[in-house]
Amino acid sequence: MDIEVRFFATLREGRGKKVYLDYEEGIDSYNIIRLFKIKEEDVAILLINGRNGELNTKLSKGDIVSIFPPVGGG
Repeated sequence: MDIEVRFFATLREGRGKKVYLDYEEGIDSYNIIRLFKIKEEDVAILLINGRNGELNTKLSKGDIVSIFPPVGGG
């Protein structure tokens, strides 16, 4: 099953902008986070195909997972 994972801001460090995975059916977005050693608290926004996603969302072939960290500023 092909999945595209997109990283934003500080999550790109050491991972790049996009990664394409060929993964077994039934993987969920939590497994993607763990695969890339991202802490749950480092995920502020998780989108699946451009819509709000949850960490337990099952993924399907062709899905695009976008992961955004918390953003600070001043």
